[in-house]
Amino acid sequence: MQLRYAFRLYPDAAQQAALARAFGCARVVFNDAVRAREDARRTGLPFPTAGQLSRKLITEAKQTKERSWLGEVCAVVLQQSLRDAEAAYRNFFTSLKGTRKGPKLGSPRLKSRKDARQSIRFTANARWKITDGGRLSLPKIGAVKVKWSRTLPCTPSSVTVVKDAAGRFFASFVIDTDPAEDAARMPDTGQTIGIDLGLTHFAVLSDGTKIDSPRWLRPAEKKLKKAQKELSRKQKGSKNRAKARLKVARVHAKVADARRDFHHQLSTKLISENQGIGVEDLSVAGLARTRLASSVHDAGWSQFVAMLEYKAARYGRTLVKIGRFTPTSQTCSTCGAVDGPKPLSVREWTCTACGTVHDRDTNAALNVRQAAGLAVSACGAPVRPEPVLAQREETGSHGFPTGNPAPKRHPNHSIR
Repeated sequence: MQLRYAFRLYPDAAQQAALARAFGCARVVFNDAVRAREDARRTGLPFPTAGQLSRKLITEAKQTKERSWLGEVCAVVLQQSLRDAEAAYRNFFTSLKGTRKGPKLGSPRLKSRKDARQSIRFTANARWKITDGGRLSLPKIGAVKVKWSRTLPCTPSSVTVVKDAAGRFFASFVIDTDPAEDAARMPDTGQTIGIDLGLTHFAVLSDGTKIDSPRWLRPAEKKLKKAQKELSRKQKGSKNRAKARLKVARVHAKVADARRDFHHQLSTKLISENQGIGVEDLSVAGLARTRLASSVHDAGWSQFVAMLEYKAARYGRTLVKIGRFTPTSQTCSTCGAVDGPKPLSVREWTCTACGTVHDRDTNAALNVRQAAGLAVSACGAPVRPEPVLAQREETGSHGFPTGNPAPKRHPNHSIR
């Protein structure tokens, strides 16, 4: 399995200027590739091949006066930018055919120098390396200082340098994990659990545990309001507006980092303690169109479930998603009677069939576990389906397939 390990970079002023040139050259090559294909489409000619684009937009362009500055950056960066354009068109065409999962994708658009996120990728051909002093040596950029928060488990196959909206630089390494080592880190536990996600409590587990939602955006709203007000008063195109924009972006980045750290810690804890996990397949996009949109986005359910998916695949756990229309809050987990819909204000209810008093969220979590086929039998042994490897795609890692087998389908749910 391939994963990404990200580390903070601290380039000096000269290295930041070199990275800015690399970002700009990669963006120009990408835009030139998009224009070449659009011109071919309008004129009815066949799309140029990757080799033709590479020769015309990189090799020959470097010899012209208008594009001679392309030679100031590493050629691998420009080649990888072409590969990104090819991947964008490939995803667009598979989306048109209906063979690609997820929402429909539009045709590739031109990149802007004002985009919030900029990135370049170095493969092994670029001959980048990690120096003995712990710095990241990049061709035509130099040895950049890295904040190593953990050790790399093996030699990376590529590195992507990313600049986010807050002006921070990161190095993202592609790592091939060892299945045997991962299995040794988290042995089988034999325990199963169901998770009911919510807003009052971020997660309620089938064992009765309730995990409060930190609500990361609430404490930052006052500071964010002030920063956005200052941004709106700055003249467009001025340096003061750029500084004010960075202040807003840093507030958002701090909130996103805290949310991501919470999701990582909770998902790792659940994966390490349970062999099987059941969770609802929530329609986050639909819930985000309600009056609770801000709270739904702040909870970050999709990011949390995605972490559960790839960690379950990595450590050999079973993750089962049940249908979003399963009446988990209406069904009695004791006798199975459906008691009808209830308003959100009802937090406890009594089953009319068996008389059991239920906590709404705990009962829903128990029903999630049962619907996922992870219930406990009369002898105390967990009853669960065959292990299902959840799929994960890495953002920005085009051309590095995960190599996971196709997921098996359970008759009562669908695995995405």
